[in-house]
Amino acid sequence: MASKPGLFTEWPWKKLGNFKYFVLAPWVVHSAHKVMVEGVTKRDLMELAVVPILLMRLVHHLIWISLSRFQTAGGKHRIVSKSLEFEQVDRESNWDDQIILNGLFFYGFKMILSQNMLNMPLWNSHGAVIIALLHAGPVEFLYYWLHRALHHHYLYSRYHSHHHASIVTEPITAVIHPFAEEVSYFILFAIPILAAVFTMTASVLGLAGYLFYIDLMNNMGHCNFELVPKWLFDIFPPLKYLMYTPSFHSLHHTQFRTNYSLFMPIYDYLYCTVDKSTDSLYETTLRGEEEIPDVVHLTHPTTLQSIYHLRIGFASLASRPYSSRWYMWMMWPATIGSALLTWLYGNTFTVERNKLMKLKMQTWVIPRFSLQYVLSWEKEAINGLIEKAILDAEERGVKVISLGLLNQGEELNRNGGLYVMKHPKLRIKIVDGSDLAVAVVLHSIPKGTKQVLIRGKLTKSACAVAHALCQKGIQVVLINKDEYEQLKLRLPSDLGSLLVFNHTCKPQVWLVGDGLSEQEQKRAPKNTQFIPFSQLPPKIARNDCACYSTPAMMVPKILENMHSCENWLPRRVMSAWRIAGIIHGLEGWDSHECGESIMNVDKVWRAALRHGFTPLDQP
Repeated sequence: MASKPGLFTEWPWKKLGNFKYFVLAPWVVHSAHKVMVEGVTKRDLMELAVVPILLMRLVHHLIWISLSRFQTAGGKHRIVSKSLEFEQVDRESNWDDQIILNGLFFYGFKMILSQNMLNMPLWNSHGAVIIALLHAGPVEFLYYWLHRALHHHYLYSRYHSHHHASIVTEPITAVIHPFAEEVSYFILFAIPILAAVFTMTASVLGLAGYLFYIDLMNNMGHCNFELVPKWLFDIFPPLKYLMYTPSFHSLHHTQFRTNYSLFMPIYDYLYCTVDKSTDSLYETTLRGEEEIPDVVHLTHPTTLQSIYHLRIGFASLASRPYSSRWYMWMMWPATIGSALLTWLYGNTFTVERNKLMKLKMQTWVIPRFSLQYVLSWEKEAINGLIEKAILDAEERGVKVISLGLLNQGEELNRNGGLYVMKHPKLRIKIVDGSDLAVAVVLHSIPKGTKQVLIRGKLTKSACAVAHALCQKGIQVVLINKDEYEQLKLRLPSDLGSLLVFNHTCKPQVWLVGDGLSEQEQKRAPKNTQFIPFSQLPPKIARNDCACYSTPAMMVPKILENMHSCENWLPRRVMSAWRIAGIIHGLEGWDSHECGESIMNVDKVWRAALRHGFTPLDQP
């Protein structure tokens, strides 16, 4: 919102929320009905093309969002390196409003203009030339002066300040404006379109191409990484005045009163408003400098639909805890395609970069889904990908790598110990995070608890939790005979008396992991507290019981670039396994924390608190 919102700031359909696309429904239904009644051959091609053009624009923007986030996470040509936060993501979540407005204007013109003007061919070269010339002339010139006017304090505070709230731009920042301001831009861009219509030279591809050009240049100018090669300007030097670069427009968002031009910088050069650092910033960012992270967190997608939840997927979905949404079922062709692509892609890829004080962090993703981790024939390939990621990080000078989700399975790689055995001279430290996960579980158990029940797969973390509880004199109950025998062998004999096998016992606190069935949950008394120790959240079927989060903590406010949620966790919350790697890097501990070994749980917990990580408020 602008600092002093003016008239017509809010979009008319704001209160409709996710149902705002129904604004177009009457027009789409009316057009489809006419096509069905009169036949495709008798209808204007433009009427048939409106919906495909709108969908094209949506997909175009989404591709740029993913490309920009991918490049700014792991690339070396990032322009502005400041932090991007949830507040900006929320403010820019209505980026598709201008596409709805675009559709309404198209349908509105069809109601006003005569049928002869609307009977457009597929292509008309004369119309394309008219559109190009009018854009390069009147549109660019008028936009320059409109843009300068919007920076006058009166209009800036009421309208344009909303756009400039984003200093670190993303492609969709280009279309984040108050309603009145967006209408003024549309009127400008309508000049070439209406000229082609009134001269009877408009064509479907001509109009679609013009919209594609506007979106392309808008997205490129706000993508926050430099991608325009220098050889283009070397071959044709005047191009410098005819096409801007991402770094050119980025200066407008950091300096505010320079580089006002739309897509052609010529007017900034003519009126002496070009920023003095334009050329040097372009060359610096184009040359780039690769950032070497101190800590890498190695994770993987969970369900097939979770690919959209990654930071490089859908920005609005990534900014909220992961959950399956009904409209995702309509995207199954794309979902299967992305799953196939990740299966064929043989390398990890970077999805996020963060910073805590001087510690630089990145999140790398193994291109495998949770389902593939339980397939025996995928075990060797997944281990190969993890090992390759560790060795790549070692070669780049990374100090710590933490293994997230199923990348540290005991059956898969002995909790990461397999890689230490194969490469005993590793300088990079491998962290499985079990120590902090155990600490989080222990501090989640209500004070005064005398008895807990453990149910689920007995992982390294589960055994460590049971050991710590028994040391505190808390009785640990198991209702499965095999699990009881297995855990008894892994605990010191002097603690054996606190380990109880009793399938009828019903404590109020259950520590649960993978494999907890719905039938077993029915045994729990009302108001039981389910506290997970597993990486993945258990499926809790009881509405009359409290279910805690998987082991996680709130991150300190000074941790930068937090604008996506980690899987199902709330905003600004990280899993304990990921935080453990960060703590390892902050403390400079010179040892691995993987395999069968586990560090001092209290020591790691105190270190996490000291660095600003705080416990979650649990139900």
